[in-house]
Amino acid sequence: MIRLGVNIDHVATIRQARRGREPDPVAAAVLAVLGGADGITIHLREDRRHIQDRDVYLLRETVTVRLNLEMAAYDEILAIALKVKPDEATLVPEKRQEVTTEGGLDVIATESATRPAVDRLKAAGIHVSLFIDPDLAQVDQAKRLGADAIEFQTASYSEAVGAVAVAAELAKLEQATAHARGLGLHVHMGHGLNYQNVKPIVRIAGVEELNIGHSIVSRAVLVGLDRAVREMKQVMQEHYPNPRKPG
Repeated sequence: MIRLGVNIDHVATIRQARRGREPDPVAAAVLAVLGGADGITIHLREDRRHIQDRDVYLLRETVTVRLNLEMAAYDEILAIALKVKPDEATLVPEKRQEVTTEGGLDVIATESATRPAVDRLKAAGIHVSLFIDPDLAQVDQAKRLGADAIEFQTASYSEAVGAVAVAAELAKLEQATAHARGLGLHVHMGHGLNYQNVKPIVRIAGVEELNIGHSIVSRAVLVGLDRAVREMKQVMQEHYPNPRKPG
């Protein structure tokens, strides 16, 4: 079964709107795990717009499942990652003016910054993933850089309009996944996935993990976080090629 990594950045976004203490993303992580999350994902941005350093350290101490730290290859953030030692570090592109991460990291154009970051993280025993577009040249470069995994950005898929466009984006993800698996890379996906568009994604052979945040946190506002996570897990389970029966 594909793992579900729950991104709790937007819990911190709500907290930072008032610069207060609640809701606490650390408490949210506990509820997400109770709901069945296989991992917790957080993005420590250079501008600290949501997740704060305090959150990273406390989550490392309290999370009982995989902790995935999304990060850009900034020296300051890299130093924190090397100290905290998350189970996985996912290198992503980052711009201050963006609302959320826009597209994948161009690991060809950014090799001079990405390669040393990958090397330092791996030397510390941290599993390294690269958040990239479903482009074969990017996959090949990720392999050359020594990444353990790649996470395909699914924004192009989730934002596609019309059956033809959606099918085309799915085909890209399927082809890139097969190529990456052929190179021995682990394959993850995420960005813009929700309770509806995740269904075809879980059917793609070779995908091991999905990282989903905004849709789950949005649902949690209405029904609670543990239930929102359980519902996402149920959708994934029901549409997996060989679904397991509950219980």
